[in-house]
Amino acid sequence: MKVPYNWLKDYVDIDVNPKELGDKLTLTGSQLEEVITQGDKIKNVVTGKIVEIKQHPDADKLKVCQVDIGKEELIQIVTAATNMKENDIVPVALHKSILADGTEIKKGKLRGQVSNGMFCSEEELGIAGDEPVHGLMILPKDAPIGVDIKEYLGLNKSVLDFDITSNRPDCLSMIGMAREVAAALRKSYKMPNLNYEAKINKNINDILHVEVRDNLCRRFMARGVKNVKIGPSPSWMQERLIDAGIRPINNIVDITNFVMLEIGEPMHAYDAREISSNKIVVERAKNNEKFTTLDGIERELDETFLCIKDNETTIGLAGLMGGLNSEIKDDTTEVIFEAANFDGTNIRVNSKKLNLRTEASSRFEKDIDPNLAALAIDRACSLVCELSCGEIMEGTIDVYPGKKEESSITVDSKWINRFLGTDIPKEDMKYYLDLIDLKTTLEGDNLVITIPTFRVDIGIKEDIAEEVARIYGYDKIPTTIAKVSTGREPKYKKEILKEEVIKAMIASGINQSISYSFISPKVFDKINLAADSELRNVVKIKNPLGEDYSVMRTTTIHSMMESLARNYSKNNDYVRLFEVGKVYIKNEDESKLPQEKTILTIGMYGECDFLDLKGVVENVLETLGLNKVKFKRESENLSYHPGKTASIMIGKEKAGTLGEVHPTVIENYGIDENCYLAELDLDILFNYANITKSYKPLPKFPAVTRDMALLVDDEILVQDIEDTIRRAGGNLVEKVKLFDIYKGAQIPEGKKSIAYSIAYRDDKKTLTDNDVNKVHDKILRSLEHKLGAILR
Repeated sequence: MKVPYNWLKDYVDIDVNPKELGDKLTLTGSQLEEVITQGDKIKNVVTGKIVEIKQHPDADKLKVCQVDIGKEELIQIVTAATNMKENDIVPVALHKSILADGTEIKKGKLRGQVSNGMFCSEEELGIAGDEPVHGLMILPKDAPIGVDIKEYLGLNKSVLDFDITSNRPDCLSMIGMAREVAAALRKSYKMPNLNYEAKINKNINDILHVEVRDNLCRRFMARGVKNVKIGPSPSWMQERLIDAGIRPINNIVDITNFVMLEIGEPMHAYDAREISSNKIVVERAKNNEKFTTLDGIERELDETFLCIKDNETTIGLAGLMGGLNSEIKDDTTEVIFEAANFDGTNIRVNSKKLNLRTEASSRFEKDIDPNLAALAIDRACSLVCELSCGEIMEGTIDVYPGKKEESSITVDSKWINRFLGTDIPKEDMKYYLDLIDLKTTLEGDNLVITIPTFRVDIGIKEDIAEEVARIYGYDKIPTTIAKVSTGREPKYKKEILKEEVIKAMIASGINQSISYSFISPKVFDKINLAADSELRNVVKIKNPLGEDYSVMRTTTIHSMMESLARNYSKNNDYVRLFEVGKVYIKNEDESKLPQEKTILTIGMYGECDFLDLKGVVENVLETLGLNKVKFKRESENLSYHPGKTASIMIGKEKAGTLGEVHPTVIENYGIDENCYLAELDLDILFNYANITKSYKPLPKFPAVTRDMALLVDDEILVQDIEDTIRRAGGNLVEKVKLFDIYKGAQIPEGKKSIAYSIAYRDDKKTLTDNDVNKVHDKILRSLEHKLGAILR
């Protein structure tokens, strides 16, 4: 909403400049977009009187002018303009002046004659309209000389442009913003004059009847004006309307627009001659009904539109626009003022349906206060009397079946201080609330607040705390450190662990991605999901965006493959991605919500293999303090390569899968490189996670390292070998490291050579060779007995 600074000063004694005022309002919660000043760039341009005009001695098209700018000496200006004459008063851009478009004017010579600046046109001052201008701007003969052109033309007027949120319709008015300004400046504001005199000794109720037939109309008020004299509105009113972005039309229409901007209640004026039935009916339109609005456009209506009718003939679209058939004309002598209130949702829907958004609809759609109608119609009548453009009839028609009453709320001032982290005295709280018309009384420590009907955004104690905070000043509220719970607290443990996982992924050089949780059922075939898989039993969306987003995902394989495929199509040859997202497992009891699982999905291609993926997964497991995880070969998952896939096991519970994506799946996504995926069930991993850090002293005694190279069958898993080494070695085995796998000419068919480095250490003494040999031999015997391993 555009709020003219000078108009605000009609209601509040403002003692700060527009920029400072905007800053203060921002600190009290009003969202200021910008401060608009039309002539903000113009500098050093004044009014000047042309005293003498002579022909340039060396140029036929130039004139040499002597100009009075209010100083002792005249200045000389050389110009090519032809529309001026001696004694004309014009804008003069002096040496080192700046025009509206940023052009800088300096003293110079034109064909040998000194020119101390230039004369200006409307275009150069940035005030030209749509029509092209020719020649200089000639000012009135009584214009003062030597004054700043911005001051004379009013180009230094500022307009504050606010973005008013939908929960604050009271601020869509000058009075609403004046209330906010007064609170920010710790001052009072004054209401406009609402008094008028009814000079026509005839009651409107005797000549007009109003019938409201639909509850979409919450209130309908009407008042009559006779002996109307149509003409232009006064300059001060036109100026206010133009500054706020509304074009003046005539005095009656301008009054309704002025009241709408001032009070926040849209109004309409009907030519009383066009209400021939003496009856106004508020009801819905008929299907396919045609109606021509004030803008001259014929519109097709349906039964969702609420109409204002002259008995059977539609004369206005409620809350949107009046009809061309009842507009105010130059010969109108009798007017019916309407101030009404309509259902906001209906206005918003129909405004979009007709692509017709007006100043009125933008207010009604936010459900403005019905009690504003009485203020607005009184203000309109007051302006009619002030402008002497008509005489008010006695009486008021007011159909208001469900009157909106003020409510109240009691809030403990101590609670407000605890909630805000402040120490504001209760008396100050009362003062702040009174400033914004939340009339408050103190009952001990309690604030008993009367909530006016125009504050639709206040209903709970937190709203009152917000009002106290913003008027007190957000910048004055002390900064406090938020309470952070430790990882041991079950309430926050999973969130903390999730953040640790994300940090670990980023530290591993993996980029985070986000995808939709809803997919197409067709993707299950694309990822080779078995026909009888439980993952095909999906939760269907009742109102899907389309078939491609019609079910909730039960696996994240498709989402990650889509991301990899998108990167591949953009010629990204090195991709590392991860996502922490949900899958949704359908509950057997369909009346219950599905089971939601949090899954960490890792995807990669380009200069990587299974071991690179496994290293990233191990980083995650280490971050979570999981040191008893095993990797088990998996060959039944059809989405993965059967020989290059493993399950992540914690005891007997499966916590995830990692491996190379099945070649068919890769082909289905149009990728020509091997892709590697991992799916980790974070809910399971978090149940076993232990991120508690404990101190362990450095070992006092040295470690002894022994290497062994084993010849084993191809099908023997490295995991089984390591488990056997650790079980046989007991507490003396500190570390087991695989450092070589070899298959070649010296190795029999069906065999492989695997080499380990084993570190032995005793925390209580230095190990002798005899101590180590005993354990080492025991390990070799166990390997030979259980796995058929032979020492090379």
